[in-house]
Amino acid sequence: MTNQFEGKVALVTGAAQGIGAAVARKLAREGAAVAVFDVKAGAVEDMAATLRAGGTQAIGVAVDVSDSDAVNEAVARVRHELGEIDVLVNVAGILRMGSILDYSDADWEQTFAVNAGGVFRLCRAVATGMVERKRGAIVTVASNASTVPRMQMGAYAASKAASTQFMRCLGLELAPYGIRCNVVSPGSTDTEMQRQLWNGADGSQGVIGGSLETFRLGIPLKRIATPEDIADAVLYLASDSARHITMHDLRIDGGATLGA
Repeated sequence: MTNQFEGKVALVTGAAQGIGAAVARKLAREGAAVAVFDVKAGAVEDMAATLRAGGTQAIGVAVDVSDSDAVNEAVARVRHELGEIDVLVNVAGILRMGSILDYSDADWEQTFAVNAGGVFRLCRAVATGMVERKRGAIVTVASNASTVPRMQMGAYAASKAASTQFMRCLGLELAPYGIRCNVVSPGSTDTEMQRQLWNGADGSQGVIGGSLETFRLGIPLKRIATPEDIADAVLYLASDSARHITMHDLRIDGGATLGA
């Protein structure tokens, strides 16, 4: 896929670390001008500066994806400084662990505001320009938890399921304009969010081996994904190599959900 994104403008949310950062770096290496969004102001500007140091045209914008006005203003800035957006990658997400019976309204509502609402707001803001030009690709990073229930992850799993179905509906509506909308659903990936789930000295081995107590299968391929593994899948779906793929959910979990 060398330089398949040359001359294109890409926007990546949740880009200050983890999967989002890996996606931004790979898009830059493939020739795209890149706008990186994240709620962490200092970290997102550092990421943009790193991309610029490598010769990429890049801007970093601190934005809360649960705020419609902030999203609209940030997208307008990207259009003004970099040009019309060809690729949107939604990675921003939060995880609030806990028993469903103990969730507060705030836990539930904030999880949906970011994980599902953020996807909606970015897609709405960006897709209008794509429709006018009759081209574009949108990829949302969801989770394999959207199809298989997880204990202590009710809000997260439900919000990711919502974003996945939203992307299918969006893909159907935008297909007449040549715009493709797809989902990448990672399993356990070595990120800051994943590491907060690791228990004690076992670390990733506990995840790989699974847990009968929590009804969780292990990972048949016996490894945790890297952010780069997920980013490779994102770039494929965003590229012209996937020009006839839309409304697809690509599972990247080492077989952890047995294809369910």
